[in-house]
Amino acid sequence: MLHSIVAAVALASAPVDAPATPENADPAMFVVRDADTTVYIFGTFHALDGQADWFNDKVRDAFAQSGELVLETVVPDPQATPVGPAMPAPQAYRPLSVTPSASFLATTRMAISAGKSQGMSVGNGADMVLRRAADLTGKRVEGLETLESQLAMFSRMPPPSAAPAPVPGTPVESEAPMDNLSRAMGEMQSAWKAGDQRVFVRMLGQLRQASPDAYRMMFVERNSRWADWVAARMQTPGTVFVAVGAGHLVGQDSLLVRLAQLGIPSQRVR
Repeated sequence: MLHSIVAAVALASAPVDAPATPENADPAMFVVRDADTTVYIFGTFHALDGQADWFNDKVRDAFAQSGELVLETVVPDPQATPVGPAMPAPQAYRPLSVTPSASFLATTRMAISAGKSQGMSVGNGADMVLRRAADLTGKRVEGLETLESQLAMFSRMPPPSAAPAPVPGTPVESEAPMDNLSRAMGEMQSAWKAGDQRVFVRMLGQLRQASPDAYRMMFVERNSRWADWVAARMQTPGTVFVAVGAGHLVGQDSLLVRLAQLGIPSQRVR
């Protein structure tokens, strides 16, 4: 459940130091365009270990050409420094009207521990790196949805179903849940850096089978809303950089598939 993990990690963690010579990474990016509008759609990983240089080449060029950055939601930057007392508080810093559920908080704690075991933090995540770059260059930043709406979604989400009893004669998974989660996060991060979407396809298939309602709420419904947003934005000339979790760009219900159904084809550019 990539998005649950990532959204949870996004509520905490501090960045770690980047290596002197980071490895080159090529996460997937797509583009949709018409005569006067270009929308780049970049698949992010919300918490990273800071060991790779991904904000380069075509991604940096697309970002530089864009007049605005659109994220899933605008999460507070723990490293942000207030400009002055006259500056209004960003919407994300205002008191939340949604109380996270106990199951969400439990998932949060587990995700934070698993992420830290892999050296990952939201401070190094692609969303936060893009957010800071936008702030430095004066780009407008907006969210496809509010933090409150995300928390409300997780609060409504059904708890994970109990694991089925093992079939006699079949191997039993002996790996501890935390070890399994840490390993999965490491695999997804490595796949993201390589632009390999197969891991995310497998993850989505497992989520769809294990919890159809959670899959529908996290991916089907949101991808449909976001596609409608892109379609509407295509009516206004300009260039926009949209950054959403990599899991939203794969599978039969992806944002890109939904755009195609609306008559808006996409092309992979990296």
